[in-house]
Amino acid sequence: MISVLIADDEQPAIDELAFLLSQDPRIGTVHQASSGSEAIRLLTREPVDAAFLDIHMPGLNGFDLARALQRFEHRPALVFVTADEEGALEAFDLAAVDYLLKPVRTERLQRSIGRIVEVLKAGQATPTGGIPTVTAPEMIAVTLGGTTRMIRRDEVRYVQAQGDYARLHTDEASYLVRVPMADLERQWADAGFLRVHRSYLVSLAHLTRIRLGTDHPSVTIAGAELPVSRRLLPAVRERLESATLRPRP
Repeated sequence: MISVLIADDEQPAIDELAFLLSQDPRIGTVHQASSGSEAIRLLTREPVDAAFLDIHMPGLNGFDLARALQRFEHRPALVFVTADEEGALEAFDLAAVDYLLKPVRTERLQRSIGRIVEVLKAGQATPTGGIPTVTAPEMIAVTLGGTTRMIRRDEVRYVQAQGDYARLHTDEASYLVRVPMADLERQWADAGFLRVHRSYLVSLAHLTRIRLGTDHPSVTIAGAELPVSRRLLPAVRERLESATLRPRP
């Protein structure tokens, strides 16, 4: 069971997030603080596994609080919860596990909790058993409706070529970026992205179905069935087979 802290200067926001967290069986005790200074005092007495921090709090804001927590012996995993999209890059510079936009959706919160679980498991393997150093995820600047925001690369399920542009598909939306598909294929290969067609680059981590032995080979990801080209089929097959677990002889 994960113990968490919610720090927000608006009680309705605390109540809503506390309710959503309580619905997840992985969550145990939920502490509450209405300011950054109150959060510091509470964490001095009651260390927690994860902290959900609002950014815009009077006095000690969420970023200030995150920097202060870096000096704690037992440092919680950090998730920022805010209505402000502009702080994502700074949040991940502070090694945040995630960045949630208000109003928080249940399925999005569940993914954050999953990331916290992964960080905690990694921490159990460290000599001190504490939160390990978190590598900031690759961030991408995208534009939607005239607004520029930052998204994590690991949120991208697949990429679709559109001329000199590429469309990044996530669970929540799709974003057009002015980067040729060939550049993304080269730059993202080590991050688990595979070219399956001249028009598609997919994240191997999110594949849900693979059909290569048919007249129309395809892969399914994020509910979309994408074609695998005949030209790329051998390379796709080899890459997928190398990633398949096999029993030891």
